[in-house]
Amino acid sequence: MSDAAPCPCPVVRARSILQKVRYNGDEWFGIDYNMNLYRGCCHGCIYCDSRSECYRIDDFDRVSVKFDALAILRRELRSRRIRGIVGIGAMSDTYNPFERQLRVTRGALELVEEFGFGVSVDTKSTLVTRDADLLGAIGRQGGAIAKITVTTADDELARIIEPHAPSPSERFAALAELADAGVFCGVLFTPTLPWVTDDDATVRGVVEDAAAADARFVFHMTGVTMRDRQRDHFLDRIAAVDPELPERYRAAYGERYFCNSPRTSENRALFRALCKRHGLLWRMSDIIKAYKPAQPLGAQGSLF
Repeated sequence: MSDAAPCPCPVVRARSILQKVRYNGDEWFGIDYNMNLYRGCCHGCIYCDSRSECYRIDDFDRVSVKFDALAILRRELRSRRIRGIVGIGAMSDTYNPFERQLRVTRGALELVEEFGFGVSVDTKSTLVTRDADLLGAIGRQGGAIAKITVTTADDELARIIEPHAPSPSERFAALAELADAGVFCGVLFTPTLPWVTDDDATVRGVVEDAAAADARFVFHMTGVTMRDRQRDHFLDRIAAVDPELPERYRAAYGERYFCNSPRTSENRALFRALCKRHGLLWRMSDIIKAYKPAQPLGAQGSLF
């Protein structure tokens, strides 16, 4: 990197990178630990809950990298007596444009492999295909799962609700590339935007395109979250889809946090029927069982 131009990505301090989750590795895709190497995200998705006040991330649409992240992560992985699955990208997409030059995410995956942990990746970026070799290697030793988020198969609609993310068609192509490389991968079909992406055509399009890309699973949630400053952000921008939607949301949901689709029952029935038809996993427990080692990864050996 010495001959490369300086990266314009701002730097923020972090005391820790790796956090133990509060449950026992049997819930959200089986993760035991969570980490975010970057702060903020530049996809511009109008529904992103990470803009909420509780996360204390000002100017969320601007990406910052955590200073000395890999050195901190190495120390924390080494000190963990029990190995497990490390979740990456839940708060901020770890495959942002700066990652092409900084390669912090790739470095983190190398450490995950070195110390015998597993990994669970969330992303909307096609850059994840760059690390298919590492994801495959980690999968063989400790379990690896790659989830590409797709909320609609419609590229035109996605330009409005996810303006700076790769198009859905590009994401499905990346999914096919991961599958071809032998990575356990699938679609995170969430959130669902009431009166926008809860129609039958959207459900059918996402599931069928996932199947065509050789995905192993599709995980679906039938609503969207809204709170404090994120609610205002979302309602201001959803008007670009339909000017009547902001008032429709206010009337239906008020200050509610989880806003479930009025078509939840229809969505679930169609979704499950399509998954069965195409041989896709959709239950969280089945997805975890399919990729995560049956036995705990165990304790790390002593250096002495």
